[in-house]
Amino acid sequence: MKAFKHFLAIVAALSLFTSCGVLGGLSSGAQASTGSTTGSALATIFNVLKNTGTLDLGNLTNLINLGQILTGANSLVDASKSYTDQFAADLIKGSNKMITQANVGNVIAGLKKLAGTDTSALTKATSAAFAGNLVPVSTSDKNVKANLAAIDGIMKAMK
Repeated sequence: MKAFKHFLAIVAALSLFTSCGVLGGLSSGAQASTGSTTGSALATIFNVLKNTGTLDLGNLTNLINLGQILTGANSLVDASKSYTDQFAADLIKGSNKMITQANVGNVIAGLKKLAGTDTSALTKATSAAFAGNLVPVSTSDKNVKANLAAIDGIMKAMK
């Protein structure tokens, strides 16, 4: 079971590196890759919440997707308008149009709100997840509560 989790972490990490252009050329810029990756992760988390009604922070895949969302959110801090516009376009594409032109502004506002919270507990957990280790995340932690509230706001904007 542990080997399977390590395999999943490696596949997810390679997928992230490939989509971000680390292993290949950046065809349409870093913002495009970050927006696309973030959109895909948001769509995945949205589907998990829709299907299960909860977000298991002990699940390796969920933590990896949260890490991708945090990366995208942090890339929007002090971003230029051109970066944000390109990010928005690729956010829509990456979400398989689950994020639309009508709600992308609210999703970006939610991502910026998430970036404005203390994400250190989730960042630590997602970094460990990328390395193939699970670090317990306490949902009673006030910062994690703020992170989850911001993510909930993003999910509501996607409906």
